[in-house]
Amino acid sequence: MRRVDDLDLAAAKGNTAGIPLLHPWANRLAGPVYRAAGRSTTLDMTSPLLHADERGLPIHGVPWSRLAWEVTATAPDLLRARLDWNRPDLLAVFPYPHRLELAVALRHDGLTLETTLVAGAEGPVPASFGFHPYLGLPDLPRARWHLELPAMRRLTLNERGIPTREETAFAGFQRELGEAAFDDGFALSDERSIFALSGAGRRVSVEMLGGYTHAQVFAPPGKDLVALEPMTAPANALVSGRGLRVVEPGGRLRAGFRIGVVEIEPGADSR
Repeated sequence: MRRVDDLDLAAAKGNTAGIPLLHPWANRLAGPVYRAAGRSTTLDMTSPLLHADERGLPIHGVPWSRLAWEVTATAPDLLRARLDWNRPDLLAVFPYPHRLELAVALRHDGLTLETTLVAGAEGPVPASFGFHPYLGLPDLPRARWHLELPAMRRLTLNERGIPTREETAFAGFQRELGEAAFDDGFALSDERSIFALSGAGRRVSVEMLGGYTHAQVFAPPGKDLVALEPMTAPANALVSGRGLRVVEPGGRLRAGFRIGVVEIEPGADSR
C-alpha cells in the first residue's frame, strides 16, 4: 500500500491514506448544496468534518479519522466493525440515519472488504460511498508498472472534475504506464471487474465482488502510486442524481472488493 508513511499527519489534515473509506460520498461534489432522497442539505465548509479539493469543492465525505467505528468481532484473519450515523454533527453533513457494517477478511494472498449500508427506519438513504486504495510496486520504476484496466464507459468530466451527462466507450488499458496519467471516472460494464498492477514478479489486483457500479482511476504524473477506487455511484451523484441508488428504510446495500497479491513469473504480464 502507498500513502501510509505518516498516518498521524494524514489524520490531522483530513487526507486520504492507505485504504480509506470515502463516505457519505466518494470523490467530488459540484458544490456545498445537494438534494437527495427527498432531503436538502447545505454543507458548512468550515466544519472540521469536511475537506475541500484545490477548487474548494467538497471531496471524499467525512475524513476517515473523524469516523468512530465500534469493533464488533475480531479473529487473527477477520475484523468486523460498525459505524452508527446518528450523531448530530454527522447528520448535519448527511441527514440520513443509517449504519455501516464493515467486514475485513485477511488471507495469505489478499484482503477482502465487504461494506453493508443499513438504512434507518426514519427514511431512505442514498448510497454513494467508495474506497480509495493506494497501490504501488516496490523496486520498480513507475513507468514500468503494467496497468490493467477493463473495458468500461469513461465519464466525461468538466474543468472541475465533475461528470457531465456524457460518456464514451473505453476499450481498456493493458500496458506499461510509461508517462500515462489518469484522474478519470468510469461506469463499470461488469460489477465483477478486475483492475491490476503488475511487475517485478508480483501482481496486485482490485477485484470488484458486486455492489460497486463505478470506479475512479487516479495515477498522477510523477508520483509512485496508483489508486483504483471502487464506488457505489459516480462522483457528484448526490447533486446530479445520476447513477444514485437509494436504500429504502430498513433495507440494505452490500458492496465488496478484494485486493489480491500474487507472485508471477518475471517478465510475465497480467494475463
